[in-house]
Amino acid sequence: MVVTLSAAAVYAAYTVTQLRSLRRIQVETIDRNRADSLLLLRIQNNLNALALTMRDMLDPTESSYPLISWKGQLRRIEVDLADAMAREERLSRATPDQRAYLSGSVAQFWDAVQRIFALVDQGQEVEARARIRLSLQARQEALSNAVARLLVQNNESEQLAEEQTQAIYARQERNAYAFLAGMLILIAATSLYLVGWNRGMFARLAALSEQRSELARRLISIQENTFRYISRELHDDFGQILTAIGAMLHRAGKTIPASDPLRADLEEVRGIIQSSLDKIRTLSQVLHPMVLDDAGLEGALNLYLTGFEKQTGVRVRYQKDGGAQPLDRDVAIHVYRVAQEALNNVAKHSKSPEAEVRLRFRSDAMVLEIEDHGVGFGQQKERRGMGLTSMRERAELIHGTIEFLKHSGGGALVRLTVPTGGEAE
Repeated sequence: MVVTLSAAAVYAAYTVTQLRSLRRIQVETIDRNRADSLLLLRIQNNLNALALTMRDMLDPTESSYPLISWKGQLRRIEVDLADAMAREERLSRATPDQRAYLSGSVAQFWDAVQRIFALVDQGQEVEARARIRLSLQARQEALSNAVARLLVQNNESEQLAEEQTQAIYARQERNAYAFLAGMLILIAATSLYLVGWNRGMFARLAALSEQRSELARRLISIQENTFRYISRELHDDFGQILTAIGAMLHRAGKTIPASDPLRADLEEVRGIIQSSLDKIRTLSQVLHPMVLDDAGLEGALNLYLTGFEKQTGVRVRYQKDGGAQPLDRDVAIHVYRVAQEALNNVAKHSKSPEAEVRLRFRSDAMVLEIEDHGVGFGQQKERRGMGLTSMRERAELIHGTIEFLKHSGGGALVRLTVPTGGEAE
């Protein structure tokens, strides 16, 4: 009750603080709109300066001056206008379409100015003045109208922000007080009920935890059976089909002269089939190592470690102590999967260039250790909870224990201990 009341009080204080922050944000928004309006006025002044400059360029009393005389003045206006627009874009509340229209129109205006001065350089003063009258002045008026619309939009936005600030602040302040009162009433009404309900909840959680463990055991067993079936189908059916096709192509190639291009094509197809066959065998081995059924755990580990080194580049030092003891097939597959998962973690997460695998047979138990000298469990950023959970579940299935240890100098050690007489569930 005390904790809940404290939480409600903290929430109320936090809500009031957020409302004050909201007011500050709204004020900053208004200030930003005002700063944006000042920059828009600066842009508008530059556009007015352009209008005056173009009027002077077309004034008959100024016709004695060549148009090139105004190039420097136009350049100064261009630089100042570009700076004002760059600053305004960082503060602008305009839509992307409005900003794109404004920047595009300005770019087109200065592009037209460049073309007019190109005519001047070619000695076509009359044509250049005509284009100023017909094109540039119209573009300048369109830009001025666009900036004027943005100024009006900013003013309307500023007024709306002020109104919304006051309305939101008043409404949220009332909500905070109403929430606090409602929380006090709700806490008083539900506290006694929660005490009894929590007791029942903890009992149900314990039962659910036990059911989850049982479900995990069944899922792992179903997974292994599925992997074993798919592996056998790949190895026996698809493997035999590809082997037969390869043999048929080999016989067909012998009947074709060596100089015939068709023989080279058949050899190429035969190579593709052989590559596919190798991939299927590898996949079959990953899903369920057939050698585990034939050569036992030691043979399967030897074969897996060799392939692991080639695929990952991680050097593996394998050490076996004690006389080998026969293991039940289900026990062997779980031990093999634990070794797979631990080595996969070494390759993916530990950043260690090498690992050690130790298999020891004692009179009462078998001990499997996988050790690396990488970053260790505590320093890894990647989430590996599912892999560790899977290893724990497999250890429980074979009545074994698993430890995840870390060294003070870095590195991790996974130790699986399986009683020699243990049977898988």
